[in-house]
Amino acid sequence: MNTHQVSVAAESFTATLFAWAGFDVSVQYGANQPEYDLVVVSGERMLKVSVKGSQDGGWGLTQSFKKNRSYSEAADEWIRRHTGKTIVSLVQFKNVEIENDEMPRVYLATPQEIGDYMKKVRGGLGNTIVREKHIWKAGEAKGQEDAIPIEWKFSKERIKNLFEMVV
Repeated sequence: MNTHQVSVAAESFTATLFAWAGFDVSVQYGANQPEYDLVVVSGERMLKVSVKGSQDGGWGLTQSFKKNRSYSEAADEWIRRHTGKTIVSLVQFKNVEIENDEMPRVYLATPQEIGDYMKKVRGGLGNTIVREKHIWKAGEAKGQEDAIPIEWKFSKERIKNLFEMVV
């Protein structure tokens, strides 16, 4: 898939999963969406969902904030750019074969959780990329293994927890 197809597929798949889980979903269409792509509603409560798709195993999130900042400072700036009701859906297409009836893997997290995770990767050195699973083969982090927390996996329980967590 090209970049646009990854983006469209990730957003569509995320919307489908939330609807399938019994939530009302509103989709923003058009270029340059402000902060979020979807709105998920449960009764009177609402979550704004920023969707990030990938087909290479990682999501680059804070590179644009890195100039003249540490990895930790870049993550803090990225967190600051999100409002309290926003969560992030990370959709991974790497090693997913449509011909084998496989589905993309989807993770849900708050910007704070993601920023905290980015500060801890590479043995605490930090990074601008959230990787689904990665073993560092060289450099200061050689031998360090990073993996997205299992509790971020898309589920009704995770959604319920996120509704309780966000402001």
